Amino acid sequence: MPGLVHVVDDDTSFRTAIERRLKLAGYEVATYASAYDLLDASPNDDQPGCILLDVRIPGLSGPDLQTRLAEQGSTLPIIFLTGYADTPTTVRAMKAGAEDFLTKPVSSELLLDAIERAMARQHAARAQRGKLETFRAHLAVLTQRERQVFDLIVRGRINKQIAHQLGTTERTVKAHRHQVMEKMRVHSLAELVSIAERLGMIESNGD
Repeated sequence: MPGLVHVVDDDTSFRTAIERRLKLAGYEVATYASAYDLLDASPNDDQPGCILLDVRIPGLSGPDLQTRLAEQGSTLPIIFLTGYADTPTTVRAMKAGAEDFLTKPVSSELLLDAIERAMARQHAARAQRGKLETFRAHLAVLTQRERQVFDLIVRGRINKQIAHQLGTTERTVKAHRHQVMEKMRVHSLAELVSIAERLGMIESNGD
């Protein structure tokens, strides 16, 4: 799964060596001497990619850059590289969503494994976001009454209860229910409930 690896490290010889290793493995590479250089470049996270980030870089540190990128909404996975592993920094970075934490010198095998995992996870997360966007688009097509029916169906209400609550007939509810299933492009109540859960409309353990 090729992609673009952004390497942020103030050590010129290290950047050069890593760039050579990654290009041999088939990756595109962009290198930066500081966190600010990366921020200035505004890396595009629409394409497959990740960031190899040194913890201790002059100016803005690696973990501080991680925070700044998160505030900007970046979804690029971050793999930290450090010559001085210390537990508090590692814990902070991992809690903030770092993909991995590697200690220099790092073997090519370990590095490439970490990059591959990061990009695979990024791909899965992007696919998940795409699905949620599709569900939201389908939901937006529902009429106000269909949306009311949708909300009640996924909370386990039967047609008779829905009709009573909305002050209409069961036949009308059935018609709306059919339209909801059509527009949401599902074939079962279970699929509809799953969509509602994934969109955060209901708790996954029931209403």
